[in-house]
Amino acid sequence: MEIKFRIADASHIHGIVDLCNEVFEENTTYEEADRRYKENENDKNQLYIIGEIDGKIIAHTRVAIISTIFDGMETYAILNHVCVKPEYRKHKIATHMLEVVKKVCQERNCIAIKLWSRNFRVPAHTCYKKFGFVPDDATFFNLDIRK
Repeated sequence: MEIKFRIADASHIHGIVDLCNEVFEENTTYEEADRRYKENENDKNQLYIIGEIDGKIIAHTRVAIISTIFDGMETYAILNHVCVKPEYRKHKIATHMLEVVKKVCQERNCIAIKLWSRNFRVPAHTCYKKFGFVPDDATFFNLDIRK
């Protein structure tokens, strides 16, 4: 099984949507994803990393690189929507994707990678811990400000 990882472009958005809708039981439309991608297309700090087999997207994560003015934080990355198509799990694809992400983040002078994951994704958390991620003592807070 040969998997190729790369930074996605606009031509990959529908495949990413299909994968995330399947894995996370989301209902994102192509139109909405295309619109949002286009808004941030030129932002070098918003990346979508994909893994492909025979041109089909089977793995994905979104990387947001954040530069700060604060000592101890400097530049760091936040990952979300880390996923692998169910039938391709248990082949270390997520681990390989995280290695690619780590390299990209190092090239962009990040000092840390943070990862956002829902509590119920226990098998994914096992993968993250094996890779070296350590649970923070922080809580992820959310404030929905839609009207």
